[in-house]
Amino acid sequence: MRPAFAVAVSVLALTLALPAAVGARDTAHAAASERANTIAYWTPERIARAVPRDFERTGAGRFAAKGKPGGGGSAAVTGASWTGNGLIETQSGRILFTMGGVDYICSGSVIDDSAVNNGYSTVLSAGHCAYDSADGWATKWMYVPDFDDAPTYTCANSAFGCWTATRLAVHSRFVSAGGFDDQAVAVDFSFARVGLGGKGLVGTDELDARTHGYGLKTSGVSLTDTLWAFGYPAAGKYHGSDLVYCKGTLRNDPYGANTWGMACNMTGGSSGGPWIADSTNPGTIEGKVASLNSYGYSGLAVMFGPKFTSDTVAVQQSAISGQTTGATAVRNLP
Repeated sequence: MRPAFAVAVSVLALTLALPAAVGARDTAHAAASERANTIAYWTPERIARAVPRDFERTGAGRFAAKGKPGGGGSAAVTGASWTGNGLIETQSGRILFTMGGVDYICSGSVIDDSAVNNGYSTVLSAGHCAYDSADGWATKWMYVPDFDDAPTYTCANSAFGCWTATRLAVHSRFVSAGGFDDQAVAVDFSFARVGLGGKGLVGTDELDARTHGYGLKTSGVSLTDTLWAFGYPAAGKYHGSDLVYCKGTLRNDPYGANTWGMACNMTGGSSGGPWIADSTNPGTIEGKVASLNSYGYSGLAVMFGPKFTSDTVAVQQSAISGQTTGATAVRNLP
């Protein structure tokens, strides 16, 4: 009787396990299907029509979408082609997404999620590259790392391939602001959780296992620090295919917003690109991300970005877990 009982238990265990196995296969199939749909959405025609999603404050004191910055000048590096190769190229890239019926481009960077081989990675960008109070959440979100070495949106021909978002997260204050204002710019950051990706339609590579990722610097930044800003500007004299950088000492926002500023003439398309602190050469392993390209002012060649805090880490964790806190808002895609 004991052997018969053992067999019966084994059959029951197998029976109970089958629904979970089927569910896992269905989830994996759905993720692969949505990845293929997102990649297929980005036809050459849509990519050609995609516009930079960047903002500047006008003379009337309101923020509005911008295509290029105003004039002005300053010392330091205010917008030059990056020729140093290294980690900043592989750990940053171009982002495509659609919002409110319009296709957009932004920049972003891979942020360390403390583990590899967990099936996902996180990509940092600007909050306005993930959410808009009028148009809602971004969809068809796709990241192409190291766009500088292979400036193509054809995943098979790119340097590492393509990764698509399964979840987006922003600060809850960015949502409650109801628009791009002084409250929103202080928390203008977002995280995307991306699943397996790469050069094929079926994703098999984990992004941060291929490119590695930056750490976040959420304290210890001051006006005496020199940071490096990176992005893929695509308006004015820039064409979106070259990794561009600015290097300079931090300054305050002239109108009192709780953000950092840096002399920089990068244009539309650079939004979301990382600001590297604690580094003398971002091509090397040193450095952490302390802010990102967020907005500018008409007539002033300065880029501004949010001050990272523990809330920034909370938004990343919400992108990973899907659970919200008082400081976070989350959207599962599609």
